[in-house]
Amino acid sequence: MAFLTSNTPLDVVKHLVLIAVAGLLLVLGFFYVYLPVSTHHGETITVPKVTGMNVADLEKYLDERKLAYFVDDSSYSPSIRPFTVLVQDPAPGEKVKEGRKIYLQVSMKNPPVIKMPKLTDGSMKNAQLILKSYDLVVGQIQLVPDLAQNAVLKQLVGGKEIAPGAPIAKGTKVDLVVGDGQGNQTFAVPNLVNMPEDEAITLLVGQGLQKGEVFELPAEEGQVAGTVVRQRPVAGPDATIRMGQLVDIWVAK
Repeated sequence: MAFLTSNTPLDVVKHLVLIAVAGLLLVLGFFYVYLPVSTHHGETITVPKVTGMNVADLEKYLDERKLAYFVDDSSYSPSIRPFTVLVQDPAPGEKVKEGRKIYLQVSMKNPPVIKMPKLTDGSMKNAQLILKSYDLVVGQIQLVPDLAQNAVLKQLVGGKEIAPGAPIAKGTKVDLVVGDGQGNQTFAVPNLVNMPEDEAITLLVGQGLQKGEVFELPAEEGQVAGTVVRQRPVAGPDATIRMGQLVDIWVAK
């Protein structure tokens, strides 16, 4: 009759060592044999420069180099030929694996349509900054008589007013009608001579005129100090002035 013998501690240790060695061989084989073979470890491709190329030429060009591409962004510039590659990622010269996609930004054929911003009631300088930020072009600036100096009164495209929010293509020229600060109302030049300086200035402001230069002259005989003794433009039967214009005065001191 045969008797089963139990494993000795030495046998157990041997079994554990064999299991550990086998596990180690499997791990080493996976990382140093299987993975390099399956992923072509160590085989890389230098990314070529494709910026400036047309998208239509890319498929064959990159296929020959075992690479692919994907257009993930686009922008518009009137000076660049449509479908030209503007930006690529990865950059030229980088090392990548076979089959890697190159992500591209490409120029659009047609400009994107945006909403026309509101330029009226603001300054001409502010309007120019807004147009630039919207990729719109500042066209002609037409000055018209208006007390609102440098204020945008109208925004035009092709000679017609365009309302804020209306669709407009980027790159479109926008003309501006701007106030010259003088207005279009003309009237007789007020006579300030022999008036006290403060009253003369109050009269100018009340009639929509602006105080210009104030010059001092030594008071002559018969002149009262502090009064206006000369003005420019000179008052007269046929002398007219436009609202917003400057009037210079000479004051006796």
